[in-house]
Amino acid sequence: MDRINLPLSQDRLWDSLMELARIGALPNGGNDRQTLTDRDAEGRALFQRWGEAAGLTLTVDRIGNMIFRRPGRNPDLKPVAVGSHLDTQPTGGKFDGPLGVLAGLEIMRALQEAGIETEAPLLLINWCNEEGSRFPPPMSGSGVAMGIVPEAEVLATRDLSGHGFGDELRRIGWQGEADPADLRAIGAYFELHIEQGKRLEDAGLTIGVVDRALAQIWYEVTVQGEEAHAGSPMEGRRDALMAAAALIASLEGIARDAVAAGGERGRATVGVLKAEPESRNITPGRVWFSLDTRHGDTEQLEAMRIQIQARADALAAERGVSIRVEEFWRAPPTPFDPVLVDRVQAAAESRGHAWTRVPTAIYHDAVYCARAVPAALVFCPCHGGISHNEAESITPDWAGAGLEVLADAVLATAGLAGAGRAG
Repeated sequence: MDRINLPLSQDRLWDSLMELARIGALPNGGNDRQTLTDRDAEGRALFQRWGEAAGLTLTVDRIGNMIFRRPGRNPDLKPVAVGSHLDTQPTGGKFDGPLGVLAGLEIMRALQEAGIETEAPLLLINWCNEEGSRFPPPMSGSGVAMGIVPEAEVLATRDLSGHGFGDELRRIGWQGEADPADLRAIGAYFELHIEQGKRLEDAGLTIGVVDRALAQIWYEVTVQGEEAHAGSPMEGRRDALMAAAALIASLEGIARDAVAAGGERGRATVGVLKAEPESRNITPGRVWFSLDTRHGDTEQLEAMRIQIQARADALAAERGVSIRVEEFWRAPPTPFDPVLVDRVQAAAESRGHAWTRVPTAIYHDAVYCARAVPAALVFCPCHGGISHNEAESITPDWAGAGLEVLADAVLATAGLAGAGRAG
């Protein structure tokens, strides 16, 4: 790949990351800019100022996606997009999401500074509600845009306090009029993200060239037992929490035993658990918990489902409780566009960055995009694989390497004016 002489600034990218992180800053170094909160609105406003200063034109669609546009020499070519998200978890880090958005901004700033025109138009996107921490499920903005999630369903979603997604979007002033479906016309989508795992760091590598996303099934599990006094005998109890604990304890083994060709194993995570009633001296009569399962092999993922249901049935009979395992959400295995993946790899090789091809077990907006348009995802390392945590951290050099690879792949796809058509 021919390297493009673009005045990319690693320092400017880092300074922007640190400035954005002041909005919703937490005591231990993280961020709380949950979607459609006042802090989210403040972060969006800062991003708007930066984008417009870089000569970009902003459009906001009905689901709250922010889309900046930079014209190309040939308006008939499909635009090449780059992006990620600015929203965070309640105790999130500085880099999960913002790195990809602000790396895209740095590409636009460098193009403006150098006076370079691309053949194809460029888009810079801040996807709405990628995290899904306040309004589940995640990736609402890209899901609606790519035709995977119904727009009306997302707008009607309510958080735990009863606030509606659409109401909050209007309250903070970030519901636009554009049709989210317009984004299905993009010619290519690129995203830079921290790995949220340890593979790159442990191997001493700088770039992950992501070639596919694992399949997922999410469940909601309800255990119904019987409340009893804590002083009652252990025999004969129908303790919903003890039954739930036994089921949860079995999940690790079920995931580890789901081994596909090549040695890949499954993943199972319980992220939310609620026991009722909340009393110190009453055995819980009802327990609800979330269950997230993932695997690159759909047959193994289905085998996990069967084993989880079988274990639930056995525990229900053994303990005199009922256990309902209901599917909440599912996503198929998703390959990224092979041409764009090769382009990312070529950019890493050209820049001399140590790289490897990896799958992503974590869904990103790029995964939803890949189900409708050509897409690619680039990883850079994060310390200890820690993410969704205030301790999340990366180095400026890792950010800079990701920026270089992202920029080269984006501009090789969009083409430079006078250097041939976008490919």
